[in-house]
Amino acid sequence: MRQPMIVGLGAAVLVAALANAAEPAKSAGGWTPQSLDTTANPCDDFFQYACGGWIKANPMPNEQSRWGTFNVLADSNRATLRAILDEASAAGAKATPVQRQIGDFYGTCMDEPAVEKTGVSALAPELARIAALETKAELPALVAHLHATGTGAFFGFGSEQDFKDATRVLAITGQGGLGLPDRDYYFRDDAKSKALREQYAAHVERMFVLLGDGPSVARKNAASVLAVETALAKGALDVVSQRDPQKIYHLMSGKDFAALTPAFAMDAYLKGIGAPAVNEINVTEPEFLKAVDGVVAANDLDTLKTYLRWHLAHDAAPFLSSAFVAENFEFYGKALTGAKELRPRWKRCVDATDTALGEALGQAFVDRTFGAEGKKRMKELVGNLETALRADIASLPWMTPVTKGKAVEKLDAIANKVGYPDAWRDYSSVKIVRGDLAGNVARANAFELARQLAKIGKPVNRGEFTMTPPTVNAYYNPLLNDINFPVGILQPPFFELTKDDGLNYGAIGSVIGHEMTHGFDDQGRQFAANGNLTDWWTEADAKEFETRAQCIVDQYGSYVVDGDLKQNGQLTLGENVADNGGVRIAYMALLESLKNQQAQKLDGFTPEQRFFLGWSQVWCASARLEAERLQVQTDPHSLPKFRVNGVVGNMPEFQKAFACPAGAPMVRGDKACRVW
Repeated sequence: MRQPMIVGLGAAVLVAALANAAEPAKSAGGWTPQSLDTTANPCDDFFQYACGGWIKANPMPNEQSRWGTFNVLADSNRATLRAILDEASAAGAKATPVQRQIGDFYGTCMDEPAVEKTGVSALAPELARIAALETKAELPALVAHLHATGTGAFFGFGSEQDFKDATRVLAITGQGGLGLPDRDYYFRDDAKSKALREQYAAHVERMFVLLGDGPSVARKNAASVLAVETALAKGALDVVSQRDPQKIYHLMSGKDFAALTPAFAMDAYLKGIGAPAVNEINVTEPEFLKAVDGVVAANDLDTLKTYLRWHLAHDAAPFLSSAFVAENFEFYGKALTGAKELRPRWKRCVDATDTALGEALGQAFVDRTFGAEGKKRMKELVGNLETALRADIASLPWMTPVTKGKAVEKLDAIANKVGYPDAWRDYSSVKIVRGDLAGNVARANAFELARQLAKIGKPVNRGEFTMTPPTVNAYYNPLLNDINFPVGILQPPFFELTKDDGLNYGAIGSVIGHEMTHGFDDQGRQFAANGNLTDWWTEADAKEFETRAQCIVDQYGSYVVDGDLKQNGQLTLGENVADNGGVRIAYMALLESLKNQQAQKLDGFTPEQRFFLGWSQVWCASARLEAERLQVQTDPHSLPKFRVNGVVGNMPEFQKAFACPAGAPMVRGDKACRVW
């Protein structure tokens, strides 16, 4: 079940994956003068100037659809995890129970001959359950079982803090069960979108052939799946609407929730999934559940079984034999993202272990990578950024004292979580069987869903991390009002103890500022210091915010990606506000740190110039066109080039640092946008 209100730093990981040869890890490293493209003018295109050399020296691997400093660091972390898992999975290795668990999971995943031998029979028990369905009355219990083991059919179900009373945890349900990335993929009528739907239908057809259907039956079944998913998509919210907390909060009683789907007995579903008593629930998209009910009522049992068979195979494909893996990659890797080769098996198995047993694996990662000095320095930086944001709020010319007071109250209440949780998750109840990959994945999924459902009606766990320790990302959670920095991102090029303040404040400082500013972006500003969805703004201040935010929408919405496809300024508004605010307050914190220092040039650059170079190095990246198109249509993060150039163009401080003349492309002048 998605957690709709958590906002992270980086773009969502796009589907990729394939061959089997391992290669040495390459460190992301920090910024060096070699990262530059000195043939470019920083005032014309700062992204090209700051990152052109890095991009040229780091060509995109065939297995990737996007390749940047995020990916290089993630690969480096992945290599560390591989070493941990190779040791834990070695035959006869002395291991603790936790090491044995992660070792058995990884070792089973790496045993490709065994997976090949098992083939489609790994799905036999679940396929038999679907085949045995005799009446629609039995459907809710079956869907509950499939959800518990990792098949995302029809809708999602889980737990979440109550948007309007963040002290309690409720059940939450929302849209799901679509094989294409977003509802609009089913309805766009441009040539590329139509071609992609045809590729999707052909992919679904080939998956049915792998399940044992004859060609004509498989073609008919694929058409049935597309028809069902299109009917579901008609009830779904678009990606922009999903960002609006007011549009995804519909508190209902258990009785009213059940009444939404008369053809699909929710009481039977709740019993089957093992949920505690559901007296109240947030139904994020009521119209979508009505669409689910319509699909169940309008279609015969064979069509519904066909739909379930597809989603079972779709979700299990990465853990099945090579024919399923390759076919899954053909659409979700090649067609959707432009990747040319499947990632090596060891990388896929490391990621699978991190997903299934993340904090068990994360313990060993923390031991090998994160020292006390790093955590201490991070906390100092966070404190300095808080001071800068407090000063920024105080100096805002457009906000009244009443709202400023509430903003500072919220800032002071933000909790900072650095590195890893204080208490590690206990996976001892997860049964990991050597030789049973699909079963291990299903049991890990069941454990996680049960863990989520057990939260309903219980006190909120404020110490929990949503991302695992090796993750190269960071996030803000408005319901907890906290910022979170996993160990994985607290390394070069984001953070380096030995680097100067200019680079560190530009890189990790801007990351910290980004997450803090999320508390005050178009989503975050709707939540108070206690995490409740409530309006703490004066009417005049809210109107001024919206005017300033619209400037950001218009700016980023003008950036052309491909042909007539532009960056979606409304979809990316929160991230763009966070980028602009985060870099600004990080710059303020840098200037404060330089007050008692004698400014020195390093590598020929002033501290202020190195700050902006530090910011840019975070986003040095190239991407395939397919991946860019996917990102701008589904992801709330702007493309890297626009993130860098969009911010510096709004900052007179950048213009001064690089002596850019008025009218230069990187100087927006009186068109500059500023919220925070």
